[in-house]
Amino acid sequence: MATPMVRAEAVHKSFGRNQVLRGIDIEVAPREVMCIIGPSGSGKSTFLRCINHLEKIDAGRLWVDGELVGYREHGGRLHELPDREVCHKRSEIGMVFQGFNLFPHMTALENVLEAPVRVKREPVAAATERGRALLDRVGLGDRLDAHPRQLSGGQQQRVAIARALAMQPKLMLFDEPTSALDPELVGDVLNVMRDLAHEGMTMIVVTHEMGFAREVGDSLVFMDSGAIVEAGSPRDVIGNPQQQRTKDFLSKVL
Repeated sequence: MATPMVRAEAVHKSFGRNQVLRGIDIEVAPREVMCIIGPSGSGKSTFLRCINHLEKIDAGRLWVDGELVGYREHGGRLHELPDREVCHKRSEIGMVFQGFNLFPHMTALENVLEAPVRVKREPVAAATERGRALLDRVGLGDRLDAHPRQLSGGQQQRVAIARALAMQPKLMLFDEPTSALDPELVGDVLNVMRDLAHEGMTMIVVTHEMGFAREVGDSLVFMDSGAIVEAGSPRDVIGNPQQQRTKDFLSKVL
């Protein structure tokens, strides 16, 4: 069997006395699109941040493409990797946040070029060519020189997706990428994500967009209070939930 792109085993995470993740077990296959749903405060975003070691887990194990996230194991004990190695591994994982987090003083193209040139030391000419192609791919080929303040929220989020793709990641994480957008701008962002899924990008998407989850997701996980309550195919979980907590949640969002 192929190595899972993401594997979580008994992952726990607390902030002080607040236990945010309570033993998460998940496997995501290469090319799979996993959607995670659940109420605010259920641990969805924290779990995404643990996958690329923006947050350190307190217990359990996390692997991406067969390698431990943030640690190496020696003699049965975990040893944290140096920051440089953590940053290198993180560069292989694209992440798109609720907020667009673009550099306001840079153009759309400059935002996309920054990481490949600064982090990967790519030649500017090659990075520029790919950056132009990526912005064209997300429908912004005519806005290369626009600054974030000149772009709508949906356009800024598409620049953020292009920026993440510029690092040629093996995995993309989306943390409620449409939640800060006006309703009429959501479709353009979801269309870009839909295209990525069809091209075979492995994706974990925290979302409230049930239509997208049902149409594009290969698997669906419902989280509540830091635990996985129910998981399965999107059509099964949304159309015929087995757990009462899942039924209660879906009755409020569908």
